[in-house]
Amino acid sequence: MKTIQDKQVVLGADFAGFPLKEAVKAHLEERGWTVTDLTPSIDEVPMYHRVGFRVGAEIAEGNFEKALLFCGSGMGIHVAASKVPHVHAAVAESVQAAERASTANNCNVLAMGAFYTAPRLGMAMADAFLEHSFGEGYENWEDFDTYHRVGYEECENFDYESYKANGFQVADPSTAPLGPEPRGLAY
Repeated sequence: MKTIQDKQVVLGADFAGFPLKEAVKAHLEERGWTVTDLTPSIDEVPMYHRVGFRVGAEIAEGNFEKALLFCGSGMGIHVAASKVPHVHAAVAESVQAAERASTANNCNVLAMGAFYTAPRLGMAMADAFLEHSFGEGYENWEDFDTYHRVGYEECENFDYESYKANGFQVADPSTAPLGPEPRGLAY
């Protein structure tokens, strides 16, 4: 698997996200990242959902630890990637949301919308997403990581048919009481 620790990332874009992808890609390469770009030419980009499926497959197949996706809003490509098993995708429009996607939700795909995200903001969001890991920054919040790990695991192992058969309840839910929010935090 190509990992974040080894500064390896995969990305892709549709026609609308292509210019933002190019700016973020150049930024990452300048910072020493090896970028695998599945949509290197604007003339040959697939429709947004097909890019989402393709990049998501790189995660599902265990080829990459994390990925970046770009379309007009970030929403459509995110929905498509989320259909692929083992993809935990987020859409971000701020640096803080991109960081939290990694640190609180353990996401492995971040989608950005070029209609709403300026290149420098996209670069900063990519840095925040790629340079942070699950649990970071919450060391002072008792059981924060356990609480969010339960959410991650239940999403990762979600079986709709079992959920439906169980009266739309998670079968054998784990518990993880979250400790009180530390004073002075603004997140």
